[in-house]
Amino acid sequence: MKWLFAVLLILLAALQYRLWQGEGSLAHAAKLERDIKQQQAENDRMRERNRILDVEVQDLKSGADSVEERARNDIGMIKKDETFFMIPAKKKSEQ
Repeated sequence: MKWLFAVLLILLAALQYRLWQGEGSLAHAAKLERDIKQQQAENDRMRERNRILDVEVQDLKSGADSVEERARNDIGMIKKDETFFMIPAKKKSEQ
C-alpha cells in the first residue's frame, strides 16, 4: 500500500511539473498567446502599409501629376521658367 501511494505521489508530482513548467505548460501557452497577439498586430500594421503602397503605385501608374509631385518633393525638380525658393528651417535654439 505504501508503494502504491508513493507511485501515485510521484505521478502527481510529474503531472504538476508538466502543467507548470516546460513545453505545453500554462506559462508556455500564455507566452504563445502573447506572441500571437504581437504578430497579429505586426501583420495588421504591415497590411495597412501595403495598402498605402498599393494606392500609391496605382496613383503613379494612372497619371503624370503624381509623378511630377514625387519628383518635386523627392528630388527638387522645377519646371522651366519657375523660380525656386528655399526657406531654411529654424534651429531649435532660435525658437
